Amino acid sequence: MIRSIFAVAMALVLAACATPEPLIGPDGKPLPQLYRIEEGDTAEIQFRLLDGVNALRAASGAGQVQLSAELNAAAATHSRDMSVQNRPWHFGSDGSSPLDRVQRAGYQGTLLGENISETYESELETLSAWMQQPDTRDVILDPRGNDLGVAWFQEPSGKIWWTLIVGAASFGEFPST
Repeated sequence: MIRSIFAVAMALVLAACATPEPLIGPDGKPLPQLYRIEEGDTAEIQFRLLDGVNALRAASGAGQVQLSAELNAAAATHSRDMSVQNRPWHFGSDGSSPLDRVQRAGYQGTLLGENISETYESELETLSAWMQQPDTRDVILDPRGNDLGVAWFQEPSGKIWWTLIVGAASFGEFPST
């Protein structure tokens, strides 16, 4: 009796440890999982994205970028505003452009580009999607860039509004391309 109770208990423990099979959609591919960002994840996500961007830039021969507090602030403002507007686009609800937002945030350099996304995917999946499109890839790999801003706003439903901004600090001339 004790042996069978022990065997059942061990089976339950092992079943709890097993990796669940991914749910499969009608197309035969795994269904996407909700990527939930916790409040304390900001630095980890920003540095993971920074590392990904710098790896891609190194592979293309471009120099590294560093996080800019001003560009992060401009990106955060726009991510929240896209959620309020419920549309991914480059203009703020007040008519502001990306240039207006980086100037308002106090960025002293030159805005090179802004990438945006409306998704349920992680930062690295979003970076991968940006790299698949020539216009957003060009922003990420712009050899003149040396500053990066990245932020997001996640709605209670899980939808994430991502904004990535690349700038060039205003010291010296741009490198030749």
